[in-house]
Amino acid sequence: MDLSNLTVNEIKRIAGSPAEVSEDLLAALLSDSRSGVRDIYRKLMRARSAAEAEKQRLARMLLYENDLKARGIHPVAGVDEAGRGPLAGPVVAAAVILPDGTFLTDLNDSKKLTAAKREVLAGQIKKTALAWSVGISSVEEIFEENIHRAGLKAMLKAVLGLELKPAHVLVDGFKIDLLECPQTPIIEGDGLSASIAAASIIAKVTRDSLMDSYHELYPQYGFNRHKGYGTPEHLAALAEFGPCPIHRAGYKPVQECLNL
Repeated sequence: MDLSNLTVNEIKRIAGSPAEVSEDLLAALLSDSRSGVRDIYRKLMRARSAAEAEKQRLARMLLYENDLKARGIHPVAGVDEAGRGPLAGPVVAAAVILPDGTFLTDLNDSKKLTAAKREVLAGQIKKTALAWSVGISSVEEIFEENIHRAGLKAMLKAVLGLELKPAHVLVDGFKIDLLECPQTPIIEGDGLSASIAAASIIAKVTRDSLMDSYHELYPQYGFNRHKGYGTPEHLAALAEFGPCPIHRAGYKPVQECLNL
């Protein structure tokens, strides 16, 4: 392939995305003596290398699901929750059943993603999933049962809400009480299992949306910015205005305001 009659900008347009580049074009780019063309080649090769690394990472995140499938156990649901640490708002869990071999670029623990990327992936997960469901434990349930039990209760609600019954559940962290389905708890599973990662994203996006709605009711606290976590802004508002109905009365900073 001869590129000598093309300008660097024309070659850039022809090159397109790394996935579309043929081996012949890559060889022609490499053999071209122009520095601008060599830059195009290096950029394409870096992007190709990054894409391959991402493909391998996503393949590793399917090891748990593939092992279960190899033993004839499917479908598999991933479960995770969001909102253990905040001073306000509910704890939200999600359960997701992904099709076999699902590859969603950038799928990862929700905490490692930007809010914008979580929103995009949440939409892709909902379109791709065989089934997904959300479970919520209220502020009252958190106060009555403690955050650990309330989180597990939200997870149970999420699994029971699935339209497709899972043969096995992969859960982030702890076993879910009263769940009759076989389950495997995985420490830091949201970074190790694609199904759990998908659930962590749905749970986080759902909870963030709820906190945005609460901001409309109680704008003085800034819930749309900190989502109920104990940021300096939130603690200052809590000291100034006192707790509102969605604050967690059992949490120390909230208790201190109630005892004033």
